[in-house]
Amino acid sequence: MSAQVLDLIGNTPVVDVSVLSPNPDVRIIAKLESQNPFGSVKDRIARAMIEHAEEAGQLSPGQTIIEPSSGNTGISLAAIARLKGYPIKILMPENVSIERRQMLEVFGAEIILTPGEEGSNGAVARAELLAAEHPEWCLLYQYGNDANPGAHYRTTGPEILRDVP
Repeated sequence: MSAQVLDLIGNTPVVDVSVLSPNPDVRIIAKLESQNPFGSVKDRIARAMIEHAEEAGQLSPGQTIIEPSSGNTGISLAAIARLKGYPIKILMPENVSIERRQMLEVFGAEIILTPGEEGSNGAVARAELLAAEHPEWCLLYQYGNDANPGAHYRTTGPEILRDVP
């Protein structure tokens, strides 16, 4: 079942929304990334980072994933981690909306809050510290992970070239 859900990531539709432009000579095409299973373009990078870590031997069955995120990347990672059977800890500033926290909890993520005044940098620093203290955990580190932009080079870009005449 998890493979079926993961296979739904990507190949999102494109629609012509040129009518939204005040300039009739401008063509605007929108790619509906909200059609991914967990509602975001971040589903692509979450899948890519987890699969890259698996292929590189950095992530093994049952191993804990740890990641700083205050947004959709964390939600996508939590959902995919759940599908693949990985426990996940998401670090985020305490001032992140309750709705984001609830989504993470739905997918089984453990949420570790950091001081709000430190922003995302505080969550990153704490994640790096915890990863150093727990080398058995896997820090995906979206901000420096080549699989993150690589997901778009391998999927999003070619889809746009294929689907937009």
